[in-house]
Amino acid sequence: MNPQTRKSRHMYMMQLATIFIGFIVFGISENIKGPAIPRIQFDFNLDEQQLGTLLSLNALGYLIACSFTAVLVRKWGIKAVSIISFASMIISGVFIYLSHTYPFFASSYFLMYIGNGMLEIALAILGARIFVKNTGTMMNLSHFFYGLSSTVAPLLATGVMSLTVFGHTLDWRGMYLAMLSLCLLPIVAALLSAFPGDDLQHEERTSLKTLTRDPALWMMVMILSFGVVSELAVGGWLVNFLEKAYSWSTVKASSMLSAFFLTFSLGRLLLGPLTDRMGFVLSTILFSAFSAICTFAAIAGGERLAFLFAASGAGIAMIYPTVMAFIARRYPKDSDTAITFVVTLMGIGSVIGNYVIGWVIEGVKIVYGATTELGILRGLQAGYGVIGLCAAICAVSGMILYGYLKKRQELI
Repeated sequence: MNPQTRKSRHMYMMQLATIFIGFIVFGISENIKGPAIPRIQFDFNLDEQQLGTLLSLNALGYLIACSFTAVLVRKWGIKAVSIISFASMIISGVFIYLSHTYPFFASSYFLMYIGNGMLEIALAILGARIFVKNTGTMMNLSHFFYGLSSTVAPLLATGVMSLTVFGHTLDWRGMYLAMLSLCLLPIVAALLSAFPGDDLQHEERTSLKTLTRDPALWMMVMILSFGVVSELAVGGWLVNFLEKAYSWSTVKASSMLSAFFLTFSLGRLLLGPLTDRMGFVLSTILFSAFSAICTFAAIAGGERLAFLFAASGAGIAMIYPTVMAFIARRYPKDSDTAITFVVTLMGIGSVIGNYVIGWVIEGVKIVYGATTELGILRGLQAGYGVIGLCAAICAVSGMILYGYLKKRQELI
């Protein structure tokens, strides 16, 4: 192997390490809050409204990060922005550890979510620039690492909180510091690497105004928004549905949610190569339709078909990384702008989506009798039906996009 080839291979390995480890720490940072929240609430004597406000900082920080991350990428380059996003999370971990008043803690928590938002966009842009071959496979593999770390994060957080170091129990403050300090690993990988696209001149890029004239981009917004609502809503509503509709125990209902995340993660790991073979648009149609069919069948079939709730995870898991792969192929020089635009609107849509599900449940319950067993069942079925409907709209949007691109001979 000649020195140039060896150098290129080493560079690619560092790029992969940055992305894969980045997704691992991203998944951990987003999902360690579960075991910590009760302790945080107790330590700061927070009521439910204050707790809800604290958790809403996630969406706010994400949307704020969306507003400036692409600008920073164009100005400083994706390498610098990636390192800054990882570093901001480490700094927030230090501040969380030192926080002993609620305002200081809330500010530190908000900084963490700013870093989280920057990181999500930075990792998507990195993947779009690096995965020029087998784009769908590699995008899905990257997001598999996110799903894997998200699965183990709550257990990891619980274990770390109980650790004793030098006679001092880490508790939730020490846990946040330890977990967020893992961001040092992808910082090292990024420092040892270089990323394509940072050398593009401003004149070679397309403006956001021009990009938004492309109908395909707006259809991608539709696909991603409804797909992500369908994906994220399961975590918030499945256990509630199974407990109240079928009187399942918390353990049994939680096991079904775990099964959903298992099929979700395995879908990204095993089905990713299919997206490259079938094409990205056709893949989004088939996988989102599969998820919708599983969800509707599970609702209609009652308790005996409840396992289909878990099976739906394999389909909906494919939407986000496949959309990122599509953007990477369609806008190779402007993936940073296109990704930021799409995920910003997606973020707004996902917030609205969860409110709609809640409204539908309450509205249908009132129609059938808010306190009756039938009213509760029909309300939950209608609300969960919205999750299936979102997956179905995702598939229909994909069909419209397929027709548009096929007519123009631009299918990807």
